[in-house]
Amino acid sequence: MKRYHTALTIAGSDSGGGAGIQADLKTMTSLGVYGLSVITSVTAQNTQGVQGIHPVPVSFIETQLQSVFDDIEINAIKIGMLHSREVAERVGTFLQKHPGIPVVLDPVMVATSGDILLQQDAIDAIRRQVFPVTELITPNIHEARVLTGQDLHTEASIRDAGRQLHHMGARNVLIKGGDIESTQAQDILYLGTEDRHIVLNSPKIETRNLHGTGCSLSSAIAAYLSQGQPLEAAVRNAKEYIQQAIQSGAAFQLGRGHGPIHHMWDQSHS
Repeated sequence: MKRYHTALTIAGSDSGGGAGIQADLKTMTSLGVYGLSVITSVTAQNTQGVQGIHPVPVSFIETQLQSVFDDIEINAIKIGMLHSREVAERVGTFLQKHPGIPVVLDPVMVATSGDILLQQDAIDAIRRQVFPVTELITPNIHEARVLTGQDLHTEASIRDAGRQLHHMGARNVLIKGGDIESTQAQDILYLGTEDRHIVLNSPKIETRNLHGTGCSLSSAIAAYLSQGQPLEAAVRNAKEYIQQAIQSGAAFQLGRGHGPIHHMWDQSHS
């Protein structure tokens, strides 16, 4: 019997389908990986914004985790928004019992507007409990500023932030710089064990359809890691997949706000 490559997403649900669990599963499927999910919250949202959030009880998040791990071999894990201190602590503690699985953390804590989405105690818990179990964290520039307390505007300061986050417990760090005013989307990958920075540039694409880009990038990295790719290759391939998904999605209109990227842009992946 053949076996699937599997990846688990631990994140919130997006009723509009563009981000969160829905985006993660679409990404994993498009890359030929069997996606599983543990839902941490249910949101009412669409292309125009979030209308409501309903947290899943922490005990039931643990039940979902235990149910999946009791039965199915997990090859990689992606973690999205952990909305409270207790959720972060419970997820971190659970994953400490399952070492050896590469974990990609997308630390969703800052809205596009710059508003902080999490209380400070939740951010502290993510640093303390979740960073140590991750292979890679993927903050955007706003989240990296919150996590380090530094004002990041130059390439040198972003490189330094990667080292700081490594010293906080993250093995490797990908700081996404797409929100910086530039013609290039510049991401900087810091490989902690090698003390090495890799600058990844791609042209910015003018489009309103960018909803779920961060979720999809982190889940694409997890998908490639589940297939056994080394971290640097997984990041490079995921960035290329997202670039093509943005380019393809720019031609579509869905809803009246910020639409999604086109996850299934190349069915040859699957």
